[in-house]
Amino acid sequence: MPAESTTPRLELHQVTKRLRSGERELVVVDAVDLAVVPGEFLAILGPSGSGKSTLLGLAAGLDRPTAGEVRIDGRPIQDLSEGELARLRRGRVGFVFQSFQLLANLTALENVLLPLELAGTSAPLERARRMLAEVGLAEREHHYPAQLSGGEQQRVALARAFATGPDLLLADEPTGNLDGATGARVLELLARLRREHGTTMLLVTHDPEVAARADRRIHLRDGRIERVS
Repeated sequence: MPAESTTPRLELHQVTKRLRSGERELVVVDAVDLAVVPGEFLAILGPSGSGKSTLLGLAAGLDRPTAGEVRIDGRPIQDLSEGELARLRRGRVGFVFQSFQLLANLTALENVLLPLELAGTSAPLERARRMLAEVGLAEREHHYPAQLSGGEQQRVALARAFATGPDLLLADEPTGNLDGATGARVLELLARLRREHGTTMLLVTHDPEVAARADRRIHLRDGRIERVS
């Protein structure tokens, strides 16, 4: 269960994102209000084109809203500079993507080590090796992404995401590129790491079985919250 707190880990107030498409203006996210408390696991569901991934990017400060306000731990982030956003995210926000997003020219160990070094973590090499061991890849640390299976690559991505001890983890269809059995194993690992690290998580998924594990489910349609379950 999420921890009790008077300050939400993440807040969205009337967050809207509009994009130009030729002569038309598309409303991708439409006046969304949302508060996520520390330790909560929130799933975001909806059909393709409903604004799920855009909403996740806005929550992380990877994209800026056209209107509205995004707060992380009470701090508005939409008007921060790129450098300030990078510093805020470094060590505070972790990411897991459907396409893994590993650096092809770095080994598994180096992929996990990089964010630790950027965050100035003490004993980064020891920490990176410990995280690879946590996801069962201690013997694969010197392999490059191309030498790893899809499930192994996503496990490296999980080790990288949790390595800096983020308060908030954002996951965009983390099992979407995996077969059912491998995806289930990765999901179990993700759930275990989240519990052990006490991480607040927003996860975008099309899979109702994945969403069933969440504390709450936000259902989007046409960029708006249709219902909460």
